Amino acid sequence: MRPFVSGLVLAAGASTRLGEPKQLLPFGGTTLLGHVVAEARAALALDEVIVVIGGAADQVRARVDLHGARVVENPEFGEGCSASYRTGLGVVDPRAEAVAILLGDQPGVGHRVIDTVVNEWRGTRDPIMLASYRGHEGHPLIFARALFDRLAALQGDKAAWKIVDAQRDSLRAVAVDRPHPRDINTREEYAALVTAADPPPV
Repeated sequence: MRPFVSGLVLAAGASTRLGEPKQLLPFGGTTLLGHVVAEARAALALDEVIVVIGGAADQVRARVDLHGARVVENPEFGEGCSASYRTGLGVVDPRAEAVAILLGDQPGVGHRVIDTVVNEWRGTRDPIMLASYRGHEGHPLIFARALFDRLAALQGDKAAWKIVDAQRDSLRAVAVDRPHPRDINTREEYAALVTAADPPPV
């Protein structure tokens, strides 16, 4: 039986720099978050998809297509992504041997990249695995169960990268031959995403 891997989509941010809920921004015929969730659902390597919401939670539930995913609300979303790790890990399936972390504001991470990285992890079971976009490290980030407690204990923003940086000897990178996907924090970044001629997510 293949190791169970949970996909964890972090989408609880308050979008303070953008000035409106970025989860709801139009993108690809749906919303920014809806596109990310659709790509996660399409990833055959993921055994479940969990979406952590927080900022504008009622609007997100009403306007984003979240079917096929388990949705959990992080009441402490103002504390940074670390609180979303705790919230998400609290509901992962007990069979999960790893979590694959995805960002709700990074629609360029397509299902084929998710499948490639997760299936590579299943072959090696490394403590940490991530995608390397032409040498630029990015998501999905995969953490084996042995690191769940450390993830849950983190504080602040960009929390998971603290573990990555501290455990370089436990890290394996999977090469992806495409530009690093954009994540969206400002109106300018959103405009660039919409107008750019980047390759489509794969």
